Amino acid sequence: MLQTIRDRLTGPIVWVIIALISVPFAIWGIQSFQTGDNDPVVATVGSTSVLGLHFGGVDITQGQFRNEYEQYYRRLQTLQGENFRADSIDPVATRDLVLKEMIARIVLDQYTRKAGYRLDDAALREFLETIPQFQDKGRFSAQRYREMLTQNAMTPESFEAMQRDRLPKEQLREVVLDSAFVSAQESRQAWQLAHQQRSYSYVALPSAKYVGAVNVSDAQIKQEYEQNQSSYQAPERIKLAYLELDLSEFAPAAAPSAEILKAIYEAQKGSAFSTPEERRASHILISFGADKSASKAKAQALYDKLQQGADFAETARQNSDDPGSKSKGGDLGWIKRGTLTPKFEAALFDLKPGQISEPVETEFGWHLIKLTEFKPAKTAAFEDADVQKQLLEIYRQKDAAQRFTDESQQLEQLSFENPNSLDAAAKALNLTPKTTDWFTRSGGGGITANPAVITAAFSREITQDDENSKPIPIDPTHLVVVRKAEYEAPHTLALAEVSDKIRDELKLQAAKAKAAADADALVAAVAGGQSLEAAAKAQNLAVVTPTPAKRDNKDGDKVLLDALFKMPHPANDKPSVGKVVLSTGDIAVLALQSVSDDGAAPAPGTPDFKRDSTQLRDAQAGAELQAFVTAMEKEISVKRKAEPIADKAESTP
Repeated sequence: MLQTIRDRLTGPIVWVIIALISVPFAIWGIQSFQTGDNDPVVATVGSTSVLGLHFGGVDITQGQFRNEYEQYYRRLQTLQGENFRADSIDPVATRDLVLKEMIARIVLDQYTRKAGYRLDDAALREFLETIPQFQDKGRFSAQRYREMLTQNAMTPESFEAMQRDRLPKEQLREVVLDSAFVSAQESRQAWQLAHQQRSYSYVALPSAKYVGAVNVSDAQIKQEYEQNQSSYQAPERIKLAYLELDLSEFAPAAAPSAEILKAIYEAQKGSAFSTPEERRASHILISFGADKSASKAKAQALYDKLQQGADFAETARQNSDDPGSKSKGGDLGWIKRGTLTPKFEAALFDLKPGQISEPVETEFGWHLIKLTEFKPAKTAAFEDADVQKQLLEIYRQKDAAQRFTDESQQLEQLSFENPNSLDAAAKALNLTPKTTDWFTRSGGGGITANPAVITAAFSREITQDDENSKPIPIDPTHLVVVRKAEYEAPHTLALAEVSDKIRDELKLQAAKAKAAADADALVAAVAGGQSLEAAAKAQNLAVVTPTPAKRDNKDGDKVLLDALFKMPHPANDKPSVGKVVLSTGDIAVLALQSVSDDGAAPAPGTPDFKRDSTQLRDAQAGAELQAFVTAMEKEISVKRKAEPIADKAESTP
């Protein structure tokens, strides 16, 4: 089963590798759900028996849900970058999506454990050795493994524990995916459906065409308002005053004395201003093969030939077992200490230019190493203009970082000691208070798009106690302290404030009703035997006849095309006809004239047929996996106990 997982790492499931390194919470299962005291429970998953397996209950708390929601929110910000807009997110739908994902992970985790899926030490080691990020020259490197984990703030113990939790679920996933199959007949039918063409016409009945004929009275507006006052609520909103500490806006420090620059130079001379010794090497690798002694004898024989004057590059091309350097005459390029295996480096750095080593043993085999060029270590002089420029930049970066740290601490202290004003902190740090525009819990622009700022803005401390916030990190070198400038609680809007909006809404409703009635009349006329053109002409409407459509058409209204390919085939020389609400909200009457195939399906065994069959099988496998998870969720008890809250401020009374 692990072989199957490895085989798919280069295919549709390549996300596994990314997840191994960069997505800790999203896939590690319920171990990431840490329960705290006094944390309300949103849902309980389990406490039932399925197929003879008993599942104990697992709680999802508000705190766990909030953490997951915030991570999802941050992932959206990262993925969308400059295009991210907080007001484009439906908070209700997003909360439901996040909670469903949490429930699905617990369900899979419970079922996997109870069904006995396990990963032993040997299987884990075997899997880790196949991951490219942990390899050096195509082989697992313990040093590379530790380095990659350190870069991602993880230890081997924690990472391996995560894999023991994740891989059994992958095994279960593969069992379900591998159960899917597609017959040749199904592949042909799927191809025909995918390449089907449909000829059609349609008539659009835009609401705007009817709006001018609609009149709405003041009495109707008042009645609508009184019956639906809850729909005319102004959401809670706030303006913030804030102080901003941004390292990028710090003025550069004045140039220091030569003594200070000299001290920096001496401290960093060995790293920043020195170029280490480099050696350009070529090698011939003789792999151990089945007989280590025989391979050493071969390496020794080649060494003897080289000592007698044989050309090293040509000998490497003919005999080396290193595919990466063989075609280049064994050339490995320039090498610094600490980049290759220790035995190889020790031999290389003992050679003189042009000298060839005797056979050197490493874990890869026997090497004959030639030093072709040599660059001695050198250190740039303190007086060098580029060195002086670099030293000044280092000094200024350190000075700015220290000032940022000092001022951050001072900002925190002063905003805490003077909780009802920003004036003291602004005066001490020479900062200019700024003000945001109005924004709601959905966020806004600038700093008000930041989830932490939004959470703080609508907290009790800000809205009710009128206090300063703690310093909020926008990023590691950018902090803000915020407080209320103006605040409006949720309230019902007055009739005068919404009358124009209600009038427009009622006119649009009436216009859509008129359009729908005309559309129904068109459908009835065509169904009764009249042509769409004649029926449309009677209503002074235009018929549009696009080119025949395929399922993968990129042009046109997607809703219209979806409806087109759900319509039954025309029968008895009469078009299929129906009504559809377009993505614009307007209504259209759609007539399907004919259905045809775009050529014959590729023959079984051809590359095109195999490709399409594989795609169909993958789609079928995905559907079966989703069906399996859905079935488990139905069987395993899931009790929702409270509405999930994504924002701490929402829970503040």
